Amino acid sequence: MDVDFGPLTPLIGSWKGDKGLDIAPDPDGIEENPFYETIEFTAVGDVKNAEEQVLSVVRYIQKVYRKRDDKHFHDQTGYWLWDPATDEVIHSFTIPRGVCVLAGGKATDSSDKSVEIEVKASIDDPNYSIIQAPFMSQKAKTTGFEMTLSVKDEVLYYKETTHVNIYGNKDFKHVDENRLTKA
Repeated sequence: MDVDFGPLTPLIGSWKGDKGLDIAPDPDGIEENPFYETIEFTAVGDVKNAEEQVLSVVRYIQKVYRKRDDKHFHDQTGYWLWDPATDEVIHSFTIPRGVCVLAGGKATDSSDKSVEIEVKASIDDPNYSIIQAPFMSQKAKTTGFEMTLSVKDEVLYYKETTHVNIYGNKDFKHVDENRLTKA
């Protein structure tokens, strides 16, 4: 049986983009990092939970490099899941700093193979939350996450905001965005 990936279908494949901008916290204020990246989305199939929920699953790996020195400064891996019964989209990911995010939301898709997905998580949300290692909780605590991702005409655009308590700032909005094309 073929798996219906619903709104996740246009993600599947390899993507490259060099228009990224990372607005990150710095001890002296704000640091802006232009970047380029690759994201590989792979169809996993479907997964059955507790004999009643069936999720369509896409795995991804994202590699991000600073333009100024070609340094690999961000690596992320995770899953996008779609529940056709509730039309809910779930984004789970881990970054190798001791932070894991489980965000949920909805997708709007159309018959022209375009889609827009919005997900969010908050440290206080009992369902879609953030967990982190003790060092991160003490020094760079993530309290919220929102992401909008859209795909249209072989172009993927995303903007994500991570709310971080760092360097004395109680709600620094760490923003990343980029425009990628299908390879």
